[in-house]
Amino acid sequence: MDDCIVVSNLSKTVQAPEGPLTILQDIELKVKPGEALVITGESGSGKTTLLALMAGLDIATQGEVNLLGENLSDKNEEQRAAIRKGQVGFVFQSFHLVTGATALQNVMLPLELSGKQNALKLAEQVLTRVGLDHRLNTPVEHLSGGEQQRVAIARAYAVEPAILFADEPTGNLDTRTGLQISELLFDLRDQAGTTLILVTHEERLTERADRQVKMSQGCITESLNL
Repeated sequence: MDDCIVVSNLSKTVQAPEGPLTILQDIELKVKPGEALVITGESGSGKTTLLALMAGLDIATQGEVNLLGENLSDKNEEQRAAIRKGQVGFVFQSFHLVTGATALQNVMLPLELSGKQNALKLAEQVLTRVGLDHRLNTPVEHLSGGEQQRVAIARAYAVEPAILFADEPTGNLDTRTGLQISELLFDLRDQAGTTLILVTHEERLTERADRQVKMSQGCITESLNL
């Protein structure tokens, strides 16, 4: 089985006021289709930067990322976006929902943009799967934080992505709600066979993962099969 993500000799350096700052250094990582991978580490360890590079949201200073058979290193933003379209989903710490729109409208939007003919029905189905069938027509700003994150997860899964990237998806939620959201992410992953890459500083979110990668100071320090 070919890997769906291959990271080779990846480094990222940015210019800071005090001079060049290395955020990632010589990262090597492979992810198999359908794998649930949790990347952990303290704030500032490089987790989010690595996720952004793997997803093609940012470009590396050196090294390569191969995403779903495509080398992102020689692609511009438009080309990288075309690779992600319909194949890659995102869930962030901030929900990034369209305020003033209902839960249903938020989930329908990416479906319509991807040309799905039955966007309404699909959006209703996926919102029901995340437990929001009673909130379909509620403007998202009237939902609780946990409900808003459920809408964001439904939106990400609605297009049936091959890979879902989740960056600190429970970071803005209380402990109980955060556990419910992480369970939901893994439940949906199990049902759909989606590759899940979850970035977190919370070790408790690793319980249902297949593998944990630990990061510190821009380097991978350990890779554990769970």
